[in-house]
Amino acid sequence: MANDPNTPAPEAELSLAGAVVDKAIEYMTGQKIDEAAIASALLGGALALLSHAMNDEAIVRILNNAIASVQAGELHRDGVRPPP
Repeated sequence: MANDPNTPAPEAELSLAGAVVDKAIEYMTGQKIDEAAIASALLGGALALLSHAMNDEAIVRILNNAIASVQAGELHRDGVRPPP
């Protein structure tokens, strides 16, 4: 796949990548690794990959979209939020 941030990844590639990440998360939770540590490591890895594929402004746009999703409550649509 080309590293063009304006070209979406093929659906099959996204599906495969998602399945691999899901299995990695399943493995790490099975090893009793703290969920926050897993998420932090995945986020750090994702940011490192993005830094190879796009400029800082594009990464900031992605992060701002993620922040807006959190603020809109999209991550906890079931209404259940962990305690502060």
